[in-house]
This record gives sequence, structure tokens and C-alpha cells, in this order.
Amino acid sequence: MIRRLLYLGNVVVDIVLDVPALPGRGGDVLAHGSLLAPGGGFNVMAAAARQGLPVTYAGAHGTGPFAGLARAGLAAEGIEVLQPAQPDLDTGFVVSMVDDAAERTFVTSRGAEATLTAAALAGVTARPGDAATLSGYGLLHPSNRGALLGWLTRLPAPATVVFDPGPLVTSIPPDALDQVLRRADWLTCNAREAAALTGADGPPAAARALAGRLARHGRRGAGVLVRTGPDGCLLGFSATEPLAVPGFPVAELDSSGAGDTHTGAFIAALAAGADAAEAARQANAAAAISVTRRGPATAPTTTELAQFLSAVS
Repeated sequence: MIRRLLYLGNVVVDIVLDVPALPGRGGDVLAHGSLLAPGGGFNVMAAAARQGLPVTYAGAHGTGPFAGLARAGLAAEGIEVLQPAQPDLDTGFVVSMVDDAAERTFVTSRGAEATLTAAALAGVTARPGDAATLSGYGLLHPSNRGALLGWLTRLPAPATVVFDPGPLVTSIPPDALDQVLRRADWLTCNAREAAALTGADGPPAAARALAGRLARHGRRGAGVLVRTGPDGCLLGFSATEPLAVPGFPVAELDSSGAGDTHTGAFIAALAAGADAAEAARQANAAAAISVTRRGPATAPTTTELAQFLSAVS
């Protein structure tokens, strides 16, 4: 039974620009809106916390204006922060451009969140019932990668590991990716990332391939979520065909953070006692609500999610 989300990914600050379209190379465009807010792994944690799940952040953070904004956001969501601030290094940021078709384009500047060390994680102990949640972004940074892989080897067998490889999955060193997949209980990704991981043609084939990979080399009973945008998601286990869990049609304004909302809401639903299919349905609903709102951390509260599901039922 999951009792806490222990997050080992990265919190950054999102600089979100709403633009009619991306400028051409060397060009310029006037944004018709902007937002500065905590983002990255913060979105996963906020989504889970708003569903009532206790959340702890074990990643690195810095000292400076972006770090202060990130910590204020964590405090506002009631998220515990384990690590002390890194001196003389601010938290990094992501410039996110969202066009009128709700598509997102990112540029990332790394900061203190990319400097996690084995020494910093030495004092982080997983409790019974923890869902240790990792992001592929952490595996891109050499210091974080070494610290996280070493920490995983000491993780008690009953602890649940949730892994989201992220959009830069092909940049993760293959041996590091393989080590995490061998320990993962849940792999959650979107259709593009699933295709990059497997080379399979279409989300169902990719979900089958990923579920088979986890079963052959990883944990018994490990599951796969492949998010398919407005269509919802596919839920896969090695012994069965992927289950299509339908999404909810909404008027989409901004897809920023929708995948993170899906992950956090899914973990929280499992913690509340839902089976995997119902947890995926609730995650689809939370993501649907998220895309109707502008900004990165737009996950619903427990009440908002319940009202939405009641209305669509």
C-alpha cells in the first residue's frame, strides 16, 4: 500500500510564454501571455499532494530567486523538503513556449537541481509504503545519475518505484536506463516516448513491448502506462493485452504539465486504494482538467476531480 510519494526528480522554475506560433530561426514574436511558476517535478508532486497524498522532495535545490520561488511553491502545497539549499547556485529554469495549438516547446537551463550527490542521498531512507518516483531528466545529469543509481541498489524490495523517462529518453545512457527499468514497478510515458524506447509502430505495440521488457528483466507484476493525449492512456502488463482507458473530451488550452499531472494523480489514486484501471481513469480525468487551465501546475484538488468525474458519469 502506497503511503507517501518520495520524489527524486528535479524541481525547476517554468517561464511560460503563450505565443501565436514559434518564431522562425533568427526571428521574434510577441507573446500574448506569460507566467513564472515552479515546474518540472513540482507538477508531479503538486498533483499527488492535491489528491491528499503526503509528498516529500528529496532532490537538490539552490539559493537565489528561482530557488526561493520553487521552495515557496513546495511549501504552499505542503510538500516536505529534505535537502538543504545548495549555496552559490540557483535552481534552474525552463523556457516553455505554448502556441495556439496548445503544443509546447522547451529550452532548459540547468541549475542546482542537476547537482544531486550520493552524499546528499545517503540520509534519504525509503519508508514502508513509499512510492519512490524518478524522472529521466535526473539520469541525464552525471552527478544525479550516479547518486540515483547507487541509491536504487539500497532500496528495500517492498518499495514501489515509478519511473517517467521524459522526452529526452534517447539521451539517457542505455546502461542507466536499463538499471532503472529493472527496478521499476511502474513505467509511465507518452506515446512518443514509448515509440522512442521500443521502436514499435503505434502505442499498443509499444505498450506490449515495454510490459514484456519489464517482465523479462524487471519486477514481477510491473505495469506500463502509455499516455495517448485526448484518447486517454493504455495500461499494460506482460500477461495481458494493453487496456485502453478512455480519456475525457475537453476544450484544451495548455498541455503543459498534463503528463506530470497524470503521473501524480495515478500514484495518489493507487494510494487511495483504486485498482490500476480505475487509477488510470482518475489520472485521465485529472489530466483533462489540467489542460483546460493555463500554466504548468494546474492539477485539480480532490474535490475538483470528484466533481468532474461525477459530472461526466
